[in-house]
Amino acid sequence: MEESNSLTHMNEQGRARMVDISDKEITHRTAVARTMVKMAATTLTRIHEGRIGKGDVLAVAQVAGIMAAKRTSDWIPMCHPIPITGLNIKFSDNGVDELYIEAEVKTTGKTGIEMEALTAVSAAALTVYDMCKALQKDMIIGPTQLAEKTGGKSGDYKAE
Repeated sequence: MEESNSLTHMNEQGRARMVDISDKEITHRTAVARTMVKMAATTLTRIHEGRIGKGDVLAVAQVAGIMAAKRTSDWIPMCHPIPITGLNIKFSDNGVDELYIEAEVKTTGKTGIEMEALTAVSAAALTVYDMCKALQKDMIIGPTQLAEKTGGKSGDYKAE
């Protein structure tokens, strides 16, 4: 894990603050986040066959992820509202019992877009759960992680 010697989100009184990004350079930034929903094979089959009573699970989850990414700063207190210039959510699976969700989010701005990518996959996964919970309540979400990021002062990052 990466540790910083200075707590940039703390003010002189040791209280949380939103970091001042006024003097930062505008750069092109991307972030990719991933998560998984583990479920029964029958649940995944029903998703693929379109046999979930609430509708097309992946279409609704994709829209939920996009909507959530656009509203990240509304519910993550220290996130700056930033313009999203591109967002793509993809789904894949292992053919048995794991649904994989990946979001790639882009911006041109003064601060990173990692939280928007993480929010997108989290909201998409929660939507899958919501739409399938009548069939199965013991689905497991996660792990959720930042897979990679580009741009900004701290440079590029790729998870191992």
